[in-house]
Parts: sequence; C-alpha cells; structure tokens
Amino acid sequence: MLSFAPLLGLVLTLLAPPAPSSPKLHAYHASITELRYNAAKQQLELATKVFTDDFEKGLSEGRPAHVDLQTAGPTGALIAADYLRRTLVLHTPAGAPLPLQFIGMQPEKDSYWLYCKAAVPGKTTGVQVRNSLLLDSFADQMNIVNLEANGKKSSALLRQGHEQETLSW
Repeated sequence: MLSFAPLLGLVLTLLAPPAPSSPKLHAYHASITELRYNAAKQQLELATKVFTDDFEKGLSEGRPAHVDLQTAGPTGALIAADYLRRTLVLHTPAGAPLPLQFIGMQPEKDSYWLYCKAAVPGKTTGVQVRNSLLLDSFADQMNIVNLEANGKKSSALLRQGHEQETLSW
C-alpha cells in the first residue's frame, strides 16, 4: 500500500482556512476523512472535513434553490446526511455494506466537520471505502481517507477515476 503521509501534510495545510481577505476562495478542492476503528464497540467512527462553499455547491446540485447550511436549520443536516450516505460508502473487504449512521455536523470557520459511525462485524479486518464526495462538482476534487485501527495507520487518496480503495487493519 502506498504511503500518503507527505501528501497528507500538504493537504492538511491546504485545508487550513483561507486568508481573511478572501474567505471563500481557494484554488483546490479537497476533503479529508478520518476513520477510527473502535474494536471495543465494533464500529468505525468517521469525521469528514469539507470546505463550506464546496459542500454547499455539491448539496445544491439538482435542487431548486441553493443550500445555505447557516440558514437551513435541521433541513440542512438532513440534506447533508443524505448526500454523505450517497457519496461516502463503506463495505467490508468481502463486500457486505456498512451503513453510515449520521451523528451530526459542526461548522469550523470556512469548513464543516461531518460525523458518522458504522457498525463493523467482529471478524472484519478492513474496510472498503468508496468516496465520491464532490467529484460531480469539481473535476480536481481530492478525497483523503486516513484510517487508524489497532495501532496501525493507513491512507488513501481518492479522486476522479480512483474513487475506491480497501484499507486493512
């Protein structure tokens, strides 16, 4: 498996909020998903960070009006949960689905953190991740996935043409 540690540092730097003079402008499109395997609870715990303007664009596509997460109230969370379940899909390495349970979302400057969890069968030794988050909105979208499980860390860079990868623990 390739190590994306150097790329991860760059992406984390790029995901930092833009300068105050241009709060909604950035020259790249990226998300980062942190997966943690909780063996005691037999579940994966997910936290995904996305830029607000990019995420709102993705949420708004195919809708009659722009989705503004600051004013959408509980409806915004429902729309975000539905979108996340369609674009971030988990399976066991054997192909059994691991449905996401949306926990909530939290704004952070020019981005949002989205939180989910997924039950994992006891004998599972990895996770198949399909992350097409915002790929329909931005041709250059990069989706970084980091997995921490049983003291082991691994990463995947998913993008157009390479939306899926299996990570093991």
